[in-house]
Amino acid sequence: MDQLHEKARIMDAKAVERAIQRIGYEIIEHNRGTENIVLIGIQRRGVPLAQSIAEHIRSMEGVKIPIGTLDVTFYRDDLSILNERSGTEKAETDIPFSVTARDVILVDDVLFTGRTVRAAMEALIESGRPRTIQLAVLIDRGHRELPIHADYVGKNVPTSHAEFVSVRLPGFDGGEDGVVLLEKTRTEGSGGGAHGE
Repeated sequence: MDQLHEKARIMDAKAVERAIQRIGYEIIEHNRGTENIVLIGIQRRGVPLAQSIAEHIRSMEGVKIPIGTLDVTFYRDDLSILNERSGTEKAETDIPFSVTARDVILVDDVLFTGRTVRAAMEALIESGRPRTIQLAVLIDRGHRELPIHADYVGKNVPTSHAEFVSVRLPGFDGGEDGVVLLEKTRTEGSGGGAHGE
């Protein structure tokens, strides 16, 4: 069977904190302030990242940015594949404000094929018409299957399809924040299998 082992530690807790702070600065600069922006975290790890970005913006600007959460599970175009791998459970979507005419910053932990972001945009547009939709990710690992790019990136990490990026955040994984590169290794009797998003 296939097993994962740690290949490299990409970011420690301090590096994650610096990346989030820099993303906050870039969001403010790009949007010329905070007046029209809202943050929406893509479930699951995009949610605490959005909260951390909002906290940094509050500390810099003294402004509380509205935060929403978005579950995109049933908007994905590869839902049948995901269902085959494991049971699909719906997480919480909570957007307690109108997105119409707002500058919406979608937040996720890892950008890979782009299918999660495509699903997020579809779900978002069903609830209103944003002025702009922007994307902030902690890690961009490449291998895009759709023409989607991030506006704000904590770190670009070139990877192979045999590698996985694990973002570890409090409340999900325990222990210290960080980003780890994992590699799939095959043991005897393994049937293989392609890596999905």
